[in-house]
Amino acid sequence: MPIVSAHVAHTLGRHLDRVFGVMGNGNAYFLDALHRHTDAVFTAMRHEAGGVVAADAHYRASGRIAAATATYGAGFTNTLTALAESAQARIPLLLVVGDEPTSGPRPWGVDQVALASAVGVRTYTVGDRDASATVLIALEHALTYRVPVVLAIPYDVVTREAGELTDAGTVTIPAPLAPQGPSASAALDRIADALAGAERPFLLAGRGAWLADAGPALGRLAETTGAITASTALGRGIFPSSEHDLGVTGGFGAAGAMELVREADVAVVFGAGLNQFTMRFGELFAPGTDVFQVDVATTATHAQVGGFVRADAAVAAEEITSRLRSRGAMSSRWRDRVDVAPLREQEAGEGLAPDGRLDPRSAAARIGELLPEDRVVVSDGGHFLGWSNMYWPVASPDRVMMVGTAYQSIGLGFPSVAGAIAARPDATVVLTTGDGGGLMAIADLESAVRTAAGHGIAVVWNDAAYGAEINLYGLKGLAREPMLIPEVDFAAVARGFGAEGVVVREVADLEALAEWTRRDPAERPFLLLDLRISGAVIAPYQREIIKVNS
Repeated sequence: MPIVSAHVAHTLGRHLDRVFGVMGNGNAYFLDALHRHTDAVFTAMRHEAGGVVAADAHYRASGRIAAATATYGAGFTNTLTALAESAQARIPLLLVVGDEPTSGPRPWGVDQVALASAVGVRTYTVGDRDASATVLIALEHALTYRVPVVLAIPYDVVTREAGELTDAGTVTIPAPLAPQGPSASAALDRIADALAGAERPFLLAGRGAWLADAGPALGRLAETTGAITASTALGRGIFPSSEHDLGVTGGFGAAGAMELVREADVAVVFGAGLNQFTMRFGELFAPGTDVFQVDVATTATHAQVGGFVRADAAVAAEEITSRLRSRGAMSSRWRDRVDVAPLREQEAGEGLAPDGRLDPRSAAARIGELLPEDRVVVSDGGHFLGWSNMYWPVASPDRVMMVGTAYQSIGLGFPSVAGAIAARPDATVVLTTGDGGGLMAIADLESAVRTAAGHGIAVVWNDAAYGAEINLYGLKGLAREPMLIPEVDFAAVARGFGAEGVVVREVADLEALAEWTRRDPAERPFLLLDLRISGAVIAPYQREIIKVNS
């Protein structure tokens, strides 16, 4: 007779094909059933946090939900930072864990339900009579609300008989949120009227617009209005035409592009939360710009928003375009009067900084020229975020992910590679991480090397310091010693894991990347570039933070 673990594995296997994690006694029977009775692929990670991170990255790169798994107790508590990041970033995934037996906690037990709740994650506990149904409920909750969910299997339940396996039940996802009621219709009319009369219309789109598959609709709206466009860091590439697109807004944006945004008289924002970084701490739009927002959030998310519509970005964009056409509105032709290409240009750097170490701007620019076109860029958290986001363009929002930024954490970079390569096995996955975060996640460098092999690159921005802290608190005069890291030879560590490791001290050393890209992915190893950069060159977005906090 099939046991509870078999029911859980069977039901999950009908709805997803990837599971990441670390095996322990709390999830051993689940993993056995997954391996024997489903087509789902299990990828072993080296730290429990890495399982959640990989499942998170898999969804960001593919839009398909994946699962993570860990044992109970210490295995579960090791996942909490990664789980908090997924909750903050609104990433659906399932974390399958063992839990205390139904008879009550053991001496080493902790309240896992309370711990998950503390980071904003709901727990569903499996029983022997409702295992499959509970899995379906958990999956539906994760996908409907775009959040991680914990699926707990009590230790004395995992091997209980649970009846014959069935395929009953499906997961139902709500339809796209349409504007509802007279007030929403009136707000759409206001947006259409504003765009119809605008001389310099501007459209901004974020990750929410990508999740709504709003790219084509936004392209039609931009063409109808003659608007110039831009995106948030997580919405890059969403507009079909790059010819009139300024790239990323906020601290990652080029100075000339951000100056042009302030010339807009009407701005409509789709699926973007307008956080402090996107808004350049309140300086993205000029005071006189009429700002409207379309989002599935319940209310506007920034004080400068003058009109708000709660709706799916694609649905709303189509509604606005329809209203403009029914009014006979003409294009502003602003986009035809501006050559945006020069405005997108970033600083080239000096090759070497005054301290003799590598200028990160020069390294970023050259790497951007050499990277394969078919790439997915995965970023850990840290000061170095500026360089990859400013200099490495991507084709679409599902090809860039910043795992850790929602929760302001570091050390989630290396395990992201495993999830991203599982989602896009034919692309090149490019990880960008710092020496601080890289050391924190070093165990899953092995996972990255093993899973991505010749389709993986890691770029380590090695300034022998916690750069963000140096740039803020060091400049305030606080003791710098706790902020420093002995310079680690990441290239040597990578070679120990079977990768090709290259120390980069000057731009010419990046010829190793050029040579690597010319080789067949099946015949080359994972590549790690250990960039010995200067910490004295501060990214523009970090200068904004310093200005606000100084």
